[in-house]
Amino acid sequence: MVDKVRIMPEENQAQNIINVESLINSASSRLNDLTYEAKEHKAMLDEILENDQEYQEVEKEAKKQAKLKTIARQKALNVPAAQSTIEKLKETQTQLREIKTALSDYLAQYVSISGTNQIEGPDGVLRKIIYTAKLVNSK
Repeated sequence: MVDKVRIMPEENQAQNIINVESLINSASSRLNDLTYEAKEHKAMLDEILENDQEYQEVEKEAKKQAKLKTIARQKALNVPAAQSTIEKLKETQTQLREIKTALSDYLAQYVSISGTNQIEGPDGVLRKIIYTAKLVNSK
């Protein structure tokens, strides 16, 4: 796909960039509008729940139960065996993040070097390499 972009005449490429920018701006604007709309609907629902006496009573009881659950959880996780397991879990999660980052880097290198976005795994299954992009404000 990269090669197709390179051999396009410059005016077509420029027009394609303008078209894609327009699509990005339109989608971003719609995303903002829908986010605002969802927040408004959520606020309306929250107000309805605040005004419902039965819901308020049940919510109050649920909060009490949640506090009791938190206390019981803390007691259960304070034993040495649990502390050891918590540390092992944290270490494993750190290793997972590191491996995912490394794999992402390796896949990017593979695509760059091989020119293809597919790779066959050791199990013989052909896998497609994909990227997920998102739009964030620059600082």
